[in-house]
Amino acid sequence: MRVIAGTRRSMPLKTIPGMSTRPTQDRTKETLFNVLQNDVPGCVFLDLFSGSGAIGIEALSRGAAKAYLVENNREAAACIKANLEFTRFTEDAVLMETDALTALKRLEGKAEFDIVFMDPPYNHDYEKEVLEYLETSGLITDDTIIVIEASNDTKFDYVNELGYSINKVKKYKNNQHVFLNKN
Repeated sequence: MRVIAGTRRSMPLKTIPGMSTRPTQDRTKETLFNVLQNDVPGCVFLDLFSGSGAIGIEALSRGAAKAYLVENNREAAACIKANLEFTRFTEDAVLMETDALTALKRLEGKAEFDIVFMDPPYNHDYEKEVLEYLETSGLITDDTIIVIEASNDTKFDYVNELGYSINKVKKYKNNQHVFLNKN
């Protein structure tokens, strides 16, 4: 796995062994950032369920002003820290070693995000819990882009009831990216 583009292009990134995290494949990551390319420069980026930190680091490499990376697995958080040090992004990133909802509560009133990316464990409805929290949160605005990486089986038929609209869906072989905004 590597940084695809930007100031840290081609730098290799570490991942933890095993299947407790599912690193986003380079080709999928490239497609994601092709969609977001005009929105990333200067943005404040939130990467929930960060795994190796590759998505947040990619955002920083492509010009994000700040990235917040949230991961509650200790081994994965140590991997993120090593990747941030290796890519020299420790000053531009905030690593929060906690679960997503606790992180959101701690960030309330301290940050407003332009892009929120989440890649939660599949088929546990964690993305729905995050969307329910963000619905009334000051962390996002009507202009915030929310991207969820989920299995192709994941249904998002509830998002309109929560005040979101789906703007785009990119399907891949084993997963999908769902792009949302607040209504």
